[in-house]
Amino acid sequence: MAVIRVHHLNTASIQGISLLGQHLVCHVVLLETSDNGLVLVDTGLGAKDYLNMCARLGLEFAKGYARPLIDPSLAAIEQIKAMGFDPRDVRHILQTHLDLDHVGGLADFPDALVHVHAVELDAARRRDGFRAKRRYRPNMLFDHNPKWRTYTHGGEGWMGFEAVRGLDGLGDDILIVPLFGHTHGHCGIAVNDGGRWLLAAGDAYFDAREIKLPERKCGPGPAFFQLIVTTERDNRRANQDRLRALHAERPDIDIFCGHNPFEYLDLIDRAGDTPRGISLTRRWKSDNRALGRGSTHVGRR
Repeated sequence: MAVIRVHHLNTASIQGISLLGQHLVCHVVLLETSDNGLVLVDTGLGAKDYLNMCARLGLEFAKGYARPLIDPSLAAIEQIKAMGFDPRDVRHILQTHLDLDHVGGLADFPDALVHVHAVELDAARRRDGFRAKRRYRPNMLFDHNPKWRTYTHGGEGWMGFEAVRGLDGLGDDILIVPLFGHTHGHCGIAVNDGGRWLLAAGDAYFDAREIKLPERKCGPGPAFFQLIVTTERDNRRANQDRLRALHAERPDIDIFCGHNPFEYLDLIDRAGDTPRGISLTRRWKSDNRALGRGSTHVGRR
């Protein structure tokens, strides 16, 4: 299987938590492949979420700390249709983790195989503790009976990281890269795009400056949010250090997280596509984007 084209989708505009004056995104990757149809990396918010956000995601997410903009056209299934694809051609979904803002679209693709680390699925099923009960929503994860494929890591690594290779039906161009910390089984997804690697790092970081500057920096909103949602703080910090080293050693690898709007905008620009769900705020400053491109080395190469 070869990846023919990579599309970067934004499935939500998170109005509550902000980064340098800009709303956060829910960055989803759509892969066109040579013989496996369409592949999604995460699903973000889905069609059912936009129909009844409070019931699906909970009041504290819908009206509290996140406050997503209500725009049903942002759901991955709607963007896939708008691109002229058949949603039934989404045959595989790879989840970085199973937080509510990353899995809302799972129910929109009930026939897809859903690939996830076994540690993460186990944590979602157990829902141990106050934090787990709020991040893992059974109605979103299990009600439509997903076709789970679970993995544990070991064997040949990737760029100095442990990795899961040989994913069911996906060949060697897509790998799961454990980046535990944000959740117990949180992972990145590495994709070989015609010889150039990209790494969807999920919620391993929020602010690009956490890994793309020699010294870690993070805006106050995302920093506080990470503090309250991280399950394994030492692992998260250690994996950010490893990602920082990887970025310094291999700037040709596109590393991006699930919510940073500047990384999303730069990848969209490079692809020549139109950004979705990005709205300016009163605190928007023109140099915010330049910071994302310059100091963090995010942008065209």
